[in-house]
Amino acid sequence: MDQRISFVTLAVADLAASRAFYVDGLGWEPALDDGDVLMLSAGEHLVLSLWSRASFEAEVGPVATGDGVAPITLAHNVRTAAEVDAVLAEAVAAGAVAVGPAQEREWGGYTGYFADPDGFRWEIATNPGPIGQKVLP
Repeated sequence: MDQRISFVTLAVADLAASRAFYVDGLGWEPALDDGDVLMLSAGEHLVLSLWSRASFEAEVGPVATGDGVAPITLAHNVRTAAEVDAVLAEAVAAGAVAVGPAQEREWGGYTGYFADPDGFRWEIATNPGPIGQKVLP
């Protein structure tokens, strides 16, 4: 697995408030804003993704308020579904815990998750959309 992070995703309780802060307050330009997620370019190959908590939980799992997943994922994007499977296998071989099998997502991508030793979720993804292609080296 290449040493890089493609997306930092934060589950937010109030996406409108987050949009007001980052876009209106800080002047960051949205790369994608579909009402459910706000993506902001944070570098040449890095996107900060602010995702409504409900949608985050539907894909990743419950937000930790005791038991559950921390409300953040780190994403590593690759070009193909086969690469997603290979990187997931590599991570598991290195000691990660597979969170679930990779699968086609309704938004057109193919993703799977693993947990690092501290339980932080990493998404391994192929994302055919323009924002997903932008983060590839």
